[in-house]
Amino acid sequence: MNLISKYFLTMVMILMGSGAFAQNFPSKPIKVYVGYAPGGAVDLVARTLGQSMSDFLGQPIVVENKPGAGTNIATKQTIDSPPDGYTLMLAANALAANMALYKPQPYNAETELAPIALVGRVPVVLATTPNSKYKTLKDLITAAKAHPDQITYGSPGNGATPHMAVKFFEQASGISLKHIPYKGGSPAITDLIGGQLDLVAMNMLEVAPQVKSGNLRIIAVMSSKRSPLFPDVPTIAESGFPKFEASVWYGLIAPAKTPTTILDSLHNAVEKSLATKSMQERLNAVGGEVTPGTRQQFADLIKSEYKRYDKLVHDANIQPD
Repeated sequence: MNLISKYFLTMVMILMGSGAFAQNFPSKPIKVYVGYAPGGAVDLVARTLGQSMSDFLGQPIVVENKPGAGTNIATKQTIDSPPDGYTLMLAANALAANMALYKPQPYNAETELAPIALVGRVPVVLATTPNSKYKTLKDLITAAKAHPDQITYGSPGNGATPHMAVKFFEQASGISLKHIPYKGGSPAITDLIGGQLDLVAMNMLEVAPQVKSGNLRIIAVMSSKRSPLFPDVPTIAESGFPKFEASVWYGLIAPAKTPTTILDSLHNAVEKSLATKSMQERLNAVGGEVTPGTRQQFADLIKSEYKRYDKLVHDANIQPD
């Protein structure tokens, strides 16, 4: 057998082996990175999704928290992992925002990552205390125009999705609020209840328990439609700002060059999980909704969100923590 024949035989064996590998996927536990500390919104969604997906894949889904650098640590570790489907990441808006926020750009999601599936959305909300003088969004806008940069709001940090959402709202309404960044949502909520803040901008998942207990009151939701959890709270879109929308989305991603057959297998497991009553109830219970769709739809979302955030970061001169 000459050298050329040996080369082609080797290539055929490699291709056959990789095909068999993909067909037998998964044959061991799958790890899912979360770029936030345990107990947060993304962590909760990852663990809920993992429990459901494991039933369809026949293998455990192990969530591993990798907080730091605005999720860039977890994202880079995902990018650097073998593209075999056994190391994934549950990402949120920061995946797109960080490409605009950090200089130099920490990664390119289009070329270094492969979208698997969009999982769900949770609206960003503006919340205050029950005794606050800001009873409605109109009250807030009127006061903010009379006193620019004096009304304080807390968020999970510079460049976090709620911070970006408020910046979009400031542009739309012509107001300017004073941003107080925190290292996560919980300390901001604590300070609001304690009287150190006027408002918080947070995802519904983190605010809902405090609203139900009577410690907080939501004055507006930033999703395109009202939340089934608090149907009496108006959206910003219906409060004079048509088409305004800002929500936290969650999606599963893998390293680039992961075989299409494996991506399809994982996508199908996500879609089956989102169709279960338990998954829908878990997300609905915290004000969210499942959002099934194709891998291409998720890729298009990441691309459009990056463009949206890139313009906002430039226009508002937003800097990372």
